[in-house]
Amino acid sequence: MNKIEHIGIAVKDLEKSNELFAKLLGKPHYKTETVESEMVRTSFFQTGESKIELVEASNPDSAIAKFIEKRGEGMHHIAFEVDDIEKEIARLFSEGFEPTGSSKTPFRGADNKLVFFFHPKTTNGVLIELCQEIK
Repeated sequence: MNKIEHIGIAVKDLEKSNELFAKLLGKPHYKTETVESEMVRTSFFQTGESKIELVEASNPDSAIAKFIEKRGEGMHHIAFEVDDIEKEIARLFSEGFEPTGSSKTPFRGADNKLVFFFHPKTTNGVLIELCQEIK
């Protein structure tokens, strides 16, 4: 793994949270994106070499909506940048880490990335995302 690519934060209201984080970080978000497959809207802030991703549910059936309903707003996941996502997924499977769903392959996520999630029950309660830039 190369670095922490971003920290994902679940939010109820993306516009209000954009204002709050712009004040907190001293700069505006640089992009907003909808990820239909995950039923979310996202917003990104650059912080040095890493990013903050704000994630809002665009559908009440989404995983983010359920997360906020159960735990409230807050840190949702930590994403690590990798060079070869399929190789890293295989390595982590061999180490006993489990995915969040039944799929064992990465999928297209926000910010032009292939992504894959490992279940918090196997990572000390933290949802772990792997991401690789799509070239």
